[in-house]
Amino acid sequence: MSPGLRNLNRLGYFAAFLFSLFFLNSCSGQEGLVRNIEEFNQAVANAQPGDKIILANGVWQDAELLLVGKGTAEDPITLTVQEKGKVTLEGQSYLRLAGEHLVVEGLAFKNGYTPTSEVISFRKDKETLCNHCRVTECVIDNYNNPERFDSDYWVGIYGRNNRFDHNYLVGKRNVGVTLAVRLNTPESRENHHLIDHNYFGHHPVLGSNGGETLRIGTSHYSLTNSNTIVEYNYFDRCNGEHEIISNKSCQNTFRYNTFYECQGTLTMRHGNETLVESNYFFGNGKANTGGIRIINETQKVINNYCEGLTGYRFRGALVIMNGVPNSPINRYFPVINSEASNNTFVNCDYIQLCAGSDAERSAVPQNTVVNDNIFYNEKKDDLFTVYDDISGISFDGNILSENISPIASHGFIQKKMEFQRDENGILLPSDQSIKAGITEVKPHATPENTGVSWYPKVEQEVRFYIGKKIRVSPGENSLFEAVRNSEYGDVLELEEGDYLMTKSIEVNHPVTVRAKEKKPTIRFEKNSLFNIENGGALALYDLKIDGAESPDYSGNAVIRTSRYSMNRNYKLLIENCIFTDLDVNHSFNVLKIYKSTFADSVVLRNSTFKSISGSVLSLAAEIEDIGIYNAENVVIDNCQFEDVGGAALHLHRGGSDESTFGPILQMNNCIFKNVGGDKRNRAGASVSLHGVQVAHITGCDFTDSQPLKLHLVVGEPITKIKDCNFDNTEKVVTHDGSYKDEDLEQVWR
Repeated sequence: MSPGLRNLNRLGYFAAFLFSLFFLNSCSGQEGLVRNIEEFNQAVANAQPGDKIILANGVWQDAELLLVGKGTAEDPITLTVQEKGKVTLEGQSYLRLAGEHLVVEGLAFKNGYTPTSEVISFRKDKETLCNHCRVTECVIDNYNNPERFDSDYWVGIYGRNNRFDHNYLVGKRNVGVTLAVRLNTPESRENHHLIDHNYFGHHPVLGSNGGETLRIGTSHYSLTNSNTIVEYNYFDRCNGEHEIISNKSCQNTFRYNTFYECQGTLTMRHGNETLVESNYFFGNGKANTGGIRIINETQKVINNYCEGLTGYRFRGALVIMNGVPNSPINRYFPVINSEASNNTFVNCDYIQLCAGSDAERSAVPQNTVVNDNIFYNEKKDDLFTVYDDISGISFDGNILSENISPIASHGFIQKKMEFQRDENGILLPSDQSIKAGITEVKPHATPENTGVSWYPKVEQEVRFYIGKKIRVSPGENSLFEAVRNSEYGDVLELEEGDYLMTKSIEVNHPVTVRAKEKKPTIRFEKNSLFNIENGGALALYDLKIDGAESPDYSGNAVIRTSRYSMNRNYKLLIENCIFTDLDVNHSFNVLKIYKSTFADSVVLRNSTFKSISGSVLSLAAEIEDIGIYNAENVVIDNCQFEDVGGAALHLHRGGSDESTFGPILQMNNCIFKNVGGDKRNRAGASVSLHGVQVAHITGCDFTDSQPLKLHLVVGEPITKIKDCNFDNTEKVVTHDGSYKDEDLEQVWR
C-alpha cells in the first residue's frame, strides 16, 4: 500500500474515532470534574441533558451550590462526587436545585450549618422550583446552627414529582423540621413526591416545639392535597418532640416505615384522607415511645404493628383525639369517618380514646370504627383510657388478652393468646384461626436497606465511662490539667487529699471525676468550678466540694452551663458527694444554667448539700412561657438538703404548648431541713414545680422549710406525692386550685 493510502486510512480511522466520541457524548452526556465553585458554576451554566458534574475529592468549604438545569427523563443532569465518602461540604455550605430531571447524589454536609433557611432546597426561589428531580445517597450529619433556637430545615421539598431517597440524616439539634414538604405555592400542591428508604438517625429531645423529623404541609394549607408517599424509611430514636411525623395536608400515604425507640407519634395533625398502613413501631419499653395519633376526617389506619410502646396521653400506641367544634384551621378538627383496623398492639401501655378532651376540645369522634385489632398486654389491665363519650366509635372483632377489661359491651373478645416471633421480628398469634391484627407482614424498613452504605452510623447519645482511667494526684490545678488533657469518656480517679483550683475547668466532652478510694476535697477560687460547654457532660462520684475559697461575690456556682447557646444536650450525674460552705455571698448555686441550654438528665443520688446560700438545682432560665424548658429528666434520690437559702429544686416549663414530653421528675427518700427561707428565693418554695408533666415524690421529709409548690400550666400531669412528712412546713401548695383530684395523688405519712 502506498504511503498516501496509508495516511488516508489513518485519517479515516481518526475521523471514525472522533465521530464515535461525538456520538457517545451526544447520547450519554459530558462528564466534568470540578475543583472549585467557579468551575462548578461554569459547568452548571453549560450543562446539557445527560451531563454529569463531578465534585472533586476534598473539603468544599462555604460552598454555595446552585444547580439549575433541564434534563430529560432518559438523560437527567447529574451532580455527583468523585468518590462517595471523600467529598464533604462544610462551614456554611448549602445546596439549591431547580429545574427538571436533575439528580444529586453522594453529598455529605458536616462540620457547619446553613446560613440560609435550608441545607438542601428543591427550589432556587419562589418562582423557580424542582419537578421530576431526585436527591439520593446524601448525608447531613450534625449540621446545626450553634444557636439552639435559630430555625432552619435540613431539607425543603418544593415543586412536583420529586424523590428523596436513600439518604442519611442524623443529629438535628436546633429548632426546625428535619425534612419539610412545602405547599406554599400552587405549583407545590398535589405534588406526588416520593420519600423513601431514608435513615433518619437520632434526634435528641429539643425541649421545645419545632423538633419534628418530617412534616408535610402546614396548618395554613392543610385542607389542600399533597399526595405525598412516605415509605420504607427508618426512624431511629427520633425524639425531638411529640410529632415524629406531622401530617398537615390531605391524601398522603405512610407505609412500610419502621420507628425504633422513637419518643412521639406518627401524627395526623391536620388534613384528611391519610393512609397509615403497614408501619412498625418498636418501643422496647423506652419512656414516651408512641404509635399513631388520629385527628381530622377520613383517616385510615390499617395493618400496623406496635410493640413495647409506653407513651401516654398524646403519645399512646393508638390515640383518637377529641376535636374543637367549628375548629379554626390551626386547631383540632374532630375525628369523623375514620378507621383503625387490623392493627396489632403487643405490650403497649396506653390506648387513648377522646384524648385531649377539655372545654375547648369537646367534639367527640363520630362515625369512626375500631375493628379487628389485637390488644395484648402481659402485665397491664387498664390498657384503655376513655376521656369522653365514645358512642361515636363502633367496635367489632377486637381481640383482647384475658386480663384486659373491655371498654364496651360488644366488639371485644377476651382470649388467651400465645405468640411466635417471625423472621422479621414480628410477634404473630400462634393460633392461625385468629383473623384480627395485622393480616400480612409486609417488607419494611431496616437499617440495612435504608440510608447510605459508605458513611458510618456513629452512636450519637452522650456516653460516660468508655475512655481511659487516669489517676490524678492532689495539688493546685492538677484536676484542671487532667480534664484539659482528657478525651471523650475518660474517667479521672482522684487520690485522697486536697485539690485547689485557681482556674475554672471547662468540660467540652463527657468526663467522669471520682475518688480513687477515700473522698478528696476540692476547693476553687473562681466563680465556678466546672463549666459545661457545648458537647460536654459531667459525672461526679465520691467527692467533697467546699466553696469556702470562692470569691466574695454573689452568683457563684459549683457547676454552670455555657453562657451561650448549647445545641448539644448535656448530662449531669452526682453521686455520693458532699457540697458544703457555698455561702461566702448570696445566690451561690450548685448548678447555674443559662438560656438555650438543655439537659437530657440531671441526677443526684446519695449526696448531701449543706450551707448553701442559693439553690441546688435552679432549672428555670426559660421564663418567657413559650413551651421551652431546661431539663427533660430530673432524678433526686436519697439526698439531704440542709440550710439551703434558695429552692433545692426549681423546675420550670411555662406556656401552653403541648408538643413536648417533660420535664419529668423522680424524687425519693430525701430530707429537707431549713430549705428555701432566704428572702431572695423568688420561688418561695423548698421545691417548686412549674409546668412539670410527670412528678413522682415519695418518702420525703420537710422540716422548717418552705412548701412544695405545684403550678399546672398545660396538659394532664401525672403527679404522685406519697409517704411524705411535713414538720413545721406548709404542705403542698397548688396554684389557684388548677390541679384536679385525678391530677394529684397525695398520701401523707
